[in-house]
Amino acid sequence: MSGFKLSKHAEKNDLTDAPLGMTVHDLPQPGEVAQADEQRTNTGRWKMLALLLVCAAPVIASYFTYYVVRPEARRHYGELVTPQVDLPASTALNLQGQPVDLKSLKGQWLLVAVGSGDCQDACKENLYFQRQLREIMGKGKDRMDRVWVLTDQAPVDAALLPALHQAHVLRVDPQVIQAWLSPAAGQAVQDHLYVIDPMGHFMMRFPAHMNVEGASKAKKDLDRLLRASASWDEAGR
Repeated sequence: MSGFKLSKHAEKNDLTDAPLGMTVHDLPQPGEVAQADEQRTNTGRWKMLALLLVCAAPVIASYFTYYVVRPEARRHYGELVTPQVDLPASTALNLQGQPVDLKSLKGQWLLVAVGSGDCQDACKENLYFQRQLREIMGKGKDRMDRVWVLTDQAPVDAALLPALHQAHVLRVDPQVIQAWLSPAAGQAVQDHLYVIDPMGHFMMRFPAHMNVEGASKAKKDLDRLLRASASWDEAGR
């Protein structure tokens, strides 16, 4: 009988003394935390880059189409400017003496002429072709503005004003012009017409001393530029 009781007692002790099952969760190591933070940072950067590429894709595609895909783009009349130059962070004065931020010109294609207020024959021809190029763009002309950049304080001939009523006439510091618009080798800055895209990039200049034949070729360049950018550029700012 005593043996039986001892056996039962031993079995009871075996049950009550059994260790409890527990699950222990390890704390993350400092290296693992740093690695996870770095991974999240890299992921965020890639997402930001992807977002920027999505936003820039229409612009990139239009320039790629203009310069690479279309065969006729390789025979452009205007000279491409590389690297492109942004609109200066500078203030000009209009004919009324009011300040105009040059950056405010963004949002439209710009056809830019440069000259003195004392506009002589070559200057008048440039302004004539500038005006005609915009007018013959048809519906596309609403996506393009004329800009006449004055290099000095000379008064503008009153006879020119009626033809300038739809143009931006701005007096700009000569040093700002020099840093912004570059002529071809051997030419002066006032010899060309310059093209600025809606993002404010100086990206093309037409050959110096434009004539009727050159204007016809320049129109083809402008037509292609407007067609290539039609998916992301609209009239107005």
